[in-house]
Amino acid sequence: MKGISQSAKKIKGQPMFHILVKANELEQQGRKILHFELGDPDFDAPLNVREAVCTSLARGETHYTNPMGLEEFRIAVANATENSRKFRPSLDQILVCPGANSGIFYAIGCTVNPSKGEEVIVPEPCFPTYISAVNFLGAKAVKVPLKEENEFRLDPKDVEAAITEKTRLIIMNSPHNPTGSVMQEDEMKKMYDIAEKYDLYLLSDEVYARMIYHDAHTRFSSPSKYDKCQERAIVANGFSKSYAMPGFRLGVAIGPPELIAKMSLLLETSVSCVSPFIQRAGVEALKGDQKPIADMMNEFRERRDLIVEGLNSLPGIRCVKPKGAFYAFPNIRETGFTDRQFFEYMLEQAGVACSPGTIFGDNYGDYVRFSYASSKKEEIAEAIEKMSKALKYQGGKPTISNKKRVRMAP
Repeated sequence: MKGISQSAKKIKGQPMFHILVKANELEQQGRKILHFELGDPDFDAPLNVREAVCTSLARGETHYTNPMGLEEFRIAVANATENSRKFRPSLDQILVCPGANSGIFYAIGCTVNPSKGEEVIVPEPCFPTYISAVNFLGAKAVKVPLKEENEFRLDPKDVEAAITEKTRLIIMNSPHNPTGSVMQEDEMKKMYDIAEKYDLYLLSDEVYARMIYHDAHTRFSSPSKYDKCQERAIVANGFSKSYAMPGFRLGVAIGPPELIAKMSLLLETSVSCVSPFIQRAGVEALKGDQKPIADMMNEFRERRDLIVEGLNSLPGIRCVKPKGAFYAFPNIRETGFTDRQFFEYMLEQAGVACSPGTIFGDNYGDYVRFSYASSKKEEIAEAIEKMSKALKYQGGKPTISNKKRVRMAP
């Protein structure tokens, strides 16, 4: 046996799916489990979007297509970008990807030189794909911590302090997974200025861009508008979250034409192209009635308010109110649990599945993530009640069973 490659050994994947597997096993044993582990909306994709797929299939659109994406879809993306970010990218700046994940991977792979020891700055905590992709590609991830006292917004001063002569790319994410934070306009401008000052690429993961709760002074902003994605800004976006289309695996990357051309070649190498009937769904999503999306966001706002109030009512727990996405990231330090103990205890004793904070960052053992994407309000209320009853201590310490632990990547 030759064994697997060193790169393969660095892959962590997305440990949230391991939690889902364990939760499903408990359900098969007859347990009722309340799910807060995955960012998978419980809404169906809008009917007009699903019908667009059926119509496309009926027309026989089941063959290869332009690896960059259907022209009609890229025009729709350009129109949407002009409306939301106030610039219109050219079609050679737009790449249709099989999910936002792949766009992130292609962007890292086509900007960073591992042989030169180049570095990628990433926020911590973060979506696990960032670290996994950087490690697999042989680059070095430099983590910039997000602070609870700053509502988990990425601080440009901390980013600039982390830059070295090896830095090549900065990754940012707003609205943010796992905390739900939303960066402010002045912070976005400072992030772009830093990238320009040090001649770096700036990859903005905007998959939750449409998912902002418009509280006072909270508005979506993107660093891409400062150079119109012509020089250094790269946008990764997708349809999984805001359009409840996770199974479609449809994403878009916007960036400098030369870079997008190389990312397209990497896409060709890995998947050839995105299915045309899936792209037709994207066209319809962008051009069709947006009321179902607004209705979904109103529901998410109500869920957010309920879960944050509930978490803050539990002894030893405090939770910053998220301004976007559909995640709550409470601090559970005062409960006496570590993040993994809390996760295990709540799964076993309360039937509530959440995600340990260290899945998203090594230094976040005092936190857990609750996704309310697929949890109805009555389920949130039930989960809070069950966790309240489960938070019992013996000698000041929580009682943790010795049952088999859930396997998650270290």
